[in-house]
Amino acid sequence: MDPKFIISQNQCLTCGHKHCAKKVSLFANLSEEDLDQVVSLVSRRRVAKGETVFSIGDPSESLYIVNNGSLKVYVLSREGREQILYFLKEGEFLGDVHLLKTGTFDYEAMALEDTHLCIIHKKDFDRLILERPEIAIKLLAYAHDRIVDLEELIQTLTTNDAEARLAALLISLAEASGKETEEGVEVTLTISREDMARHIGLTRETISRKLGQFASAGILYFKDNKHLVIRDMERLSDYDAIGRN
Repeated sequence: MDPKFIISQNQCLTCGHKHCAKKVSLFANLSEEDLDQVVSLVSRRRVAKGETVFSIGDPSESLYIVNNGSLKVYVLSREGREQILYFLKEGEFLGDVHLLKTGTFDYEAMALEDTHLCIIHKKDFDRLILERPEIAIKLLAYAHDRIVDLEELIQTLTTNDAEARLAALLISLAEASGKETEEGVEVTLTISREDMARHIGLTRETISRKLGQFASAGILYFKDNKHLVIRDMERLSDYDAIGRN
């Protein structure tokens, strides 16, 4: 690993109220003293856009927290086709399931933009949950939610309706990071059309065409290449419902 991408634990200790622990649901409601303990366990890593965080078969020995930036998590088919499982943004984490049992990763993670990660090694995390067992309970709840998300993705992929697949993705993005405005729900697109396609099993061209159709129908409009506003969430939900029936 290039040493310029590794930041020492001491730097984590001096980042004050901006440290990653405050952004993570696992550590919500901890006292300042307990948060300081969490931060003392953290090392940091900076990954450049397009850089792989870990690959299939790498040891799964740490919890990776997105301090800022974003990641995609994916698997590869036998033909080398990329299937994106989910996206991670600031305050989210991965490696949680593997903290319960040591093994190897069966998926890969890559930075979608320059990203700072905060990393807690399994042996340190094990000591932490012995002292604060409520963190382990939150970890299990988060793992459950991730399984539900993957089940919903499988359901989306089983429909042949491209509009339904895209509607499900847009609703998911709106629920995760949408902002209510007078015109509708504004969504910042941190993922490319290509990655949208790889997530829901369509081509980039189909994604662009269907987005154009939704725009022509008045369901949404683009403020610019990175921001869209969903004007009619009800009609978008109707498309999603078609794929679930």
